[in-house]
Amino acid sequence: MSKKPNIPDTSIELRRRAEARLRGRLSKGGVRKSAFETVRVLHELEVHQIELELQNAELQEARNRSELLLEKYTDLYDFAPIGYFSLDEQGRILEVNLTGAALLDVERSYLIGRRLWSFMLPASQPLFLAFLKRTFAETGKQVCEAALLKKDTTIFWCSFHGTAALSTNGPRKWCRVAMSDITSLKQVEEAQRRMEVLSIAIRSLKREIVRRQAVEKALKKSKKHQADLLQQSHRMQEQLRHLSREVLRAQEEERKRVSRELHDVIGQALTSINLRLSALKKDAALDPKSIEQNIVHTQQMVEQSVNIVHRFARELRPTVLDDLGLIPALHTFMKSFTEETGIRVNFSAFAGVKEVSGDKRTVLYRVVQEAFNNAARHAQASRLDVKIQKLGGGICMTIKDNGKGFPGGRVLRAKKNRRLGLLGMRERLDMVGGHFDITSRPGKGTTVIAQIPLPGHPLPERTDTLSR
Repeated sequence: MSKKPNIPDTSIELRRRAEARLRGRLSKGGVRKSAFETVRVLHELEVHQIELELQNAELQEARNRSELLLEKYTDLYDFAPIGYFSLDEQGRILEVNLTGAALLDVERSYLIGRRLWSFMLPASQPLFLAFLKRTFAETGKQVCEAALLKKDTTIFWCSFHGTAALSTNGPRKWCRVAMSDITSLKQVEEAQRRMEVLSIAIRSLKREIVRRQAVEKALKKSKKHQADLLQQSHRMQEQLRHLSREVLRAQEEERKRVSRELHDVIGQALTSINLRLSALKKDAALDPKSIEQNIVHTQQMVEQSVNIVHRFARELRPTVLDDLGLIPALHTFMKSFTEETGIRVNFSAFAGVKEVSGDKRTVLYRVVQEAFNNAARHAQASRLDVKIQKLGGGICMTIKDNGKGFPGGRVLRAKKNRRLGLLGMRERLDMVGGHFDITSRPGKGTTVIAQIPLPGHPLPERTDTLSR
């Protein structure tokens, strides 16, 4: 910026004073000075003029520097990248640069005297007032952030840095506050916060997906297990229905057999006894000597009938099982079985089996009875080994024959009426919480295993061979 140099007022005043002094000197002399004196005075005036011109040039240079400094100060203050405010204790604006006015989108002249916190959102006003109070009360720089509102209702964030200042015009307090727009920073922080929230949500979603996948997998597994259980239940229900029908049929067959035996054997024996008694009545008058022989023969027939009735009773329910216990009942049964079939039996048991309760005792007896009958009918065995021992929390009874055996899957492919005995053994063991197992190989015999729990010691879950 270039300006015309103007003669300063001080230079004019100096010239006026110099001319007045010269006139005074001339008037005092009263006579005309010599030519030499005139030359000296002119020289002095010229020197003085040169001095004045040098002083004027220096003053002009100082003025130019001042104007340049003022221009730089104005540029630095008004056009700074941040807003500068001078505020009093109530937050009124005493001075503001152009950048500060531009940030608020208000004319600078309109801002003077207005409270800066009036441009802030209500939520930020208490924070700014507390910041202003700290600025005047404490030394050092104070900082705060606040949300402001422009005339067009645009919300923006600013950061305030304040320091207290001393007034040069009196005791009035004021402070300097620098205001910078941090809206972009806030947006970045908000975006980062949202990203963190989104990241947390994504991680939570991934965990939920993994959990739901695990639940879905467990549900599929549970569904398959339930389907297997349902299928097994249907199969067992079918087996139970078949077993019930077969039990009823077997009961009817047993009733027929007992009825036939009673009719054919006991009935004939009793009829023969009746005829013998009638004959004795007639022979008593004719031949008294033959009465004793006929009575003996009749007694034999009565004893034979009683033995048959006892055999039926033992087959239906052996009284020795209830009166003496499992071991004597098994010894009696095995002795009778060996006499009838010729199959040798080897039997051993531990002493604690005597303490087995009535239901479990009956189950073990019936399993032995059914296994022996199967060995006699189908296995073509010559020896049976029976062993009862304590195993873990239960009793394990093993019945092994040396018969011809059968393939492992044959028991499952056999006709249902031929599986009745095996199903009956398994059902009896299930009733007392026991397990049933049967293994067989061609030429290697058959082994039946029956396990029952002792009181307070339930057996672990397992799947027996018959149900697989």
